[in-house]
Amino acid sequence: MTQEELNKIVGNNIKKYRLAYKKNGKRITQEKLAEAINSSVSLISNLESKKSNIGISITNLYKISIVLEVPISNFFEDNNEK
Repeated sequence: MTQEELNKIVGNNIKKYRLAYKKNGKRITQEKLAEAINSSVSLISNLESKKSNIGISITNLYKISIVLEVPISNFFEDNNEK
């Protein structure tokens, strides 16, 4: 697996779990997620974009896993969405 493929898998899963997450009946936006992990909206947007190929630090991925209440290992699952 290449770094590019891994970045895409992680990015796809961030988007999937962000869209699936609901608190008090509301989804979490890219803006709220970025605020919760003390990062920029552009980072979240670029991670979730199929056109971008940026990576994420393990620290930020850990913070996202806490906010979305998803085990960090789930972000590495390949759902064959290519």
